[in-house]
Amino acid sequence: MTAQNLPCLLLAAGRGERMRPLSDHTPKPLLNVRGKSLLSWHLESLQRAGIQHVVINHAWLGKQIEAALGNGHEYGLSIQYSPEVSALETAGGICQALPILKPADFFLVINGDVFSPNFPIHELIQRANQLRNQNQFLAHLILVPNPPHHPTGDFYLDGSIVRGEEHSNANSPKLTFSGIGIYHRSLFDGLNRGESAKLAPILRRAMLNHQISGEKYSGSWQDVGSPERLAELNRS
Repeated sequence: MTAQNLPCLLLAAGRGERMRPLSDHTPKPLLNVRGKSLLSWHLESLQRAGIQHVVINHAWLGKQIEAALGNGHEYGLSIQYSPEVSALETAGGICQALPILKPADFFLVINGDVFSPNFPIHELIQRANQLRNQNQFLAHLILVPNPPHHPTGDFYLDGSIVRGEEHSNANSPKLTFSGIGIYHRSLFDGLNRGESAKLAPILRRAMLNHQISGEKYSGSWQDVGSPERLAELNRS
């Protein structure tokens, strides 16, 4: 699998309630960090990694996203859009976008409201090749140290296996899911396009069968979820 053959979905459909009032008139992923929108940071990173096909889902003020980014020519990418009448949650949004993504098997998904400009996407491309050869895992999640606003974390990392609550280990503290991951299209079998569905329950079911791998990323990463966090990033 080459970078050109690994499509990427950028999730940009959320209403951004915690980002109000900034998100009342601007989609959260179009808010600027250090002079560029969050989505622009992602697109530039994807282009540098060699990824060519990007799909962006949207709901709230989605036409602004299409107007700002167009077909991706400015970024050296091919951008398509997966509009949602109302946000379908993460798994529902992924299911809705699959016919546009057209992944052969694995694809990359990144939350549009995270900021991690130095994240090594090229390493995730290599990881996708490993997942294909192993024929065991349905997803690979990037976990990060728990930020102050989410001190309890999401999942446990046991070597390279991601586990849920049922495998708690006092010697293995919980980590936070970064919103960056690789997924196999079959993980979303059984979902219906146009229906809302959360991602966490699907992942937890697969964890019971040891089908979710992961790794810890200790580099710079921010969940830009509030005006205060956005202002802090722009001050730093």
